[in-house]
Amino acid sequence: MDLGLAGKAVLVTGASRGIGRATATRLAEEGCALAICGRNPDDLQRAVDEVAAVGPPVFGLAADVSLPGEVERLVEEAVRHLGRLDLLVANAGGVVGGSLLNSTPEDWAATFELNAGHAARAIRACVPHMRHQGAGAAVVVASISGWKPAPRAQYGAAKAAEIYLAAALARELAPDRIRVNAVSPGSVFAPGGGWDRYRTREPERFENFTEREFPARRLGTPQEVADVITFLLSDRARWVNGANVAVDGAQGRPGAAGW
Repeated sequence: MDLGLAGKAVLVTGASRGIGRATATRLAEEGCALAICGRNPDDLQRAVDEVAAVGPPVFGLAADVSLPGEVERLVEEAVRHLGRLDLLVANAGGVVGGSLLNSTPEDWAATFELNAGHAARAIRACVPHMRHQGAGAAVVVASISGWKPAPRAQYGAAKAAEIYLAAALARELAPDRIRVNAVSPGSVFAPGGGWDRYRTREPERFENFTEREFPARRLGTPQEVADVITFLLSDRARWVNGANVAVDGAQGRPGAAGW
């Protein structure tokens, strides 16, 4: 199926590894020009090299999207290098602090800013450029933790906010022909990633988690999430707006702790 993405310019935040990197690679395969960011310059350069090997232009910028002004700078740099901006994948995210009694109000604020805050600012900064192109689309990468409880409530609360954000902005921006959707991955296994490290550290608990929570007896892959994101950005999904698409293999609880 031709998704009609060739020639589109896309910004992907948090693209130096995992889902973001797989998404950037998938979009490059569709013929998109890309701007990607990550906090670690070495990881980012490896991602740029991998994506550039596919063919289309790729621009990388080391940036911490939780810092004031960084998202806006990233958007303007993307437009300067690519000449236009049609699509956005707000993928950067994470969690700061521990459990409720082992975290501070600052941890909660930082977690919110890294997830929903960065997504909102990225979409806001992209809108004028998408309007200039006559249309656009954004995908916010949330998580099933946004509605399935798991340890570190600040992360789930921030992801729930991202899901709401996508639905609300879809209605607000529809008159500009700009679509906004959320994708909620379940637990994703990537070499060197968090679940890979957990498997090495706690092999029995990892095996129990896989058997207990996954009907298919395996975790998802970054590429499986990237395929859904790519489809949602395309005109093939032009009547999908304000949706939250779970990509989790019918996973149960997202936390290996099992509570």
